[in-house]
Amino acid sequence: MTGNEKTAGLLMCACMLMSSLTLTGCERSEPARWTPSELVTELPDPALQDELNKLVTENSGTASTPQLVTQPNPTFKQQLHLKHGQAVYRKRCVQCHGENGDGNGEAADHLYPRPRDYTRGIFKFTSTPYGARPRREDLIRVVHTGVTGTSMPRFNRLPEKDIKAVVDYVMVLSQRGELQFQLAMEADAAEELDPEYVPEFIEDVVNRWQQAGSSLTQPLTPQPELTAQRAALGREAFLSKGCSKCHGDDGRGHTKDNIGSDSWGYPTRAADLTSGMLRGGQQPIDVYRRIMNGINGTPMPGFKAAFASEPDTIWNLVAFVLQTSNRRRYQEEIPAGLMKPYDTLANTARAQKANAGSEGGAAPEG
Repeated sequence: MTGNEKTAGLLMCACMLMSSLTLTGCERSEPARWTPSELVTELPDPALQDELNKLVTENSGTASTPQLVTQPNPTFKQQLHLKHGQAVYRKRCVQCHGENGDGNGEAADHLYPRPRDYTRGIFKFTSTPYGARPRREDLIRVVHTGVTGTSMPRFNRLPEKDIKAVVDYVMVLSQRGELQFQLAMEADAAEELDPEYVPEFIEDVVNRWQQAGSSLTQPLTPQPELTAQRAALGREAFLSKGCSKCHGDDGRGHTKDNIGSDSWGYPTRAADLTSGMLRGGQQPIDVYRRIMNGINGTPMPGFKAAFASEPDTIWNLVAFVLQTSNRRRYQEEIPAGLMKPYDTLANTARAQKANAGSEGGAAPEG
């Protein structure tokens, strides 16, 4: 091949590459941009808004220079780590969880349950007591395994570096949102942000996250063999200790009391245990912690105090829940309990329409 032929070949490759870029798009994506929450923008005093935003930026950085409230003055290496986490987040997570981590991504309105809003520091499936912040390991686990029965997929094929980086970036968004929320509530109530008290809000966020690292919930008693006999005892406790009030005698959750709202203001219901989809995890220790600690942000309470004098009852309940959740897998018949329609807005509207039709002398359709 002559020199001219080589040159022509290279030019042809370059043209093909440029054509490909033109067809597929080679524009740079918009840079990440954080925005103040509605609580901030609704403050009547613009100067107070500016003061609050400045405090949040001083402690959380900006979208171009993110930092953890618990890790002020990050090193260059730490900054690169968080920027890498931001890149993973914007590729894998922003569509659902949004730029601010408030659960308002473009897909959020089409999903049930809605994507998690990190900005209150509340995470459902943790290994820490009710009300506590999650351990970093809890968030890594959720990213790795996903949440069964929801739109949160597992990302177990991502490199460990990506998972750890995106988890740390989620913690940035959560800590930023939590500080912003607390300052906005104070500004709204007091109509000012007293410099004397601002450090207390920052310290509160820092302490909550740092304490979570050493707050791993350990079982009150060692795990026994989860036998059929224990499951039978667990069913007795399930029916007598208040569990069936929401989950139903058959575990399906079709009860009149199975209605409520979560901490984000959305309707939520006790799980159908017979579905086999235990969102907090399928291992005995996962179920144990859900019973003992409750589930953050939901009406599901913790039963640690209730079983303080009979700690083995928690393991009995674990055995029963696991037995119940596996029935469909083993093609076992599930006795039908009392079935009640969900008291949703759609059902209420349908009932009102039917009543109106009856009063008017016309039979409702369907």
